[in-house]
Amino acid sequence: MPFEFDTATQLTATATPGTFEGAIHAGWDINGNANGGYLMALAARAMRDVSGRPDPISVSAHYLAPGPAGPVTVQASAVKTGRQLATLTGSLRQGERELLRLLGSFGDVAAMSGGYQHTTLAAPDVAPREQCIQHSSARAAVTVPLADRLHTWFRPEQAPFLPGPKSNIAVIEGWAEFADGRSFDTLSLLLVADGFPPPVFHLDMPSGWVPTIELTVHVRGIPSPGPVRCRFHSEIVQNGFLQEDGLVWDSDGQLVAQSRQLALLPRG
Repeated sequence: MPFEFDTATQLTATATPGTFEGAIHAGWDINGNANGGYLMALAARAMRDVSGRPDPISVSAHYLAPGPAGPVTVQASAVKTGRQLATLTGSLRQGERELLRLLGSFGDVAAMSGGYQHTTLAAPDVAPREQCIQHSSARAAVTVPLADRLHTWFRPEQAPFLPGPKSNIAVIEGWAEFADGRSFDTLSLLLVADGFPPPVFHLDMPSGWVPTIELTVHVRGIPSPGPVRCRFHSEIVQNGFLQEDGLVWDSDGQLVAQSRQLALLPRG
């Protein structure tokens, strides 16, 4: 049987070059609106196919409207094709309504690996999953079907939606793994980059829907099999907007993805 993520991002090429048909599948949403990382991965799959390259290297998406379950059309076109990278634009639509507009660079991460390396970032020392708190709709203020497909676990002291006073530290660290055992690849890292609850839920502010305005994901490596460790934090909440930065490491401790998004604050 195919894995759920592969089925939920499946697209069919049409007779028009660069145009694909597919669907936003139910179950990848928060309270009826599809997760932003899932929508990015769905559109990026078409862009990847048109690019002829195996991996998204950098993808930015601007979110124009919520995405409920239903048929979609994805259009992808090349801007420039070079020796290492192909740059494309993409658009995800439901009928006449455009949901996402994207710009991305695609390449071959394995072929580009190696050479000089330097990083001061280390994977967080998160306790084993059995000692963490798993995310579920039962703990959330809204229905979160995504949590049944992408399992996430948080440090006990950082788990959102727990009763009691808030920490006012906008950080969430933990684990992520597909519920059906699918290994992560470079496309599914786009989902992981938006797969945790917003860390601003730890701040003394109203909780609620946090609509993404723009999300950028940089893929830095091909994940090794196994769960990934994640760290998401927000340092700027200002004028009705928040910034969220994410880092994802694979089971070998290799940094495999970075993300940054701009989102609207929930309204109390």
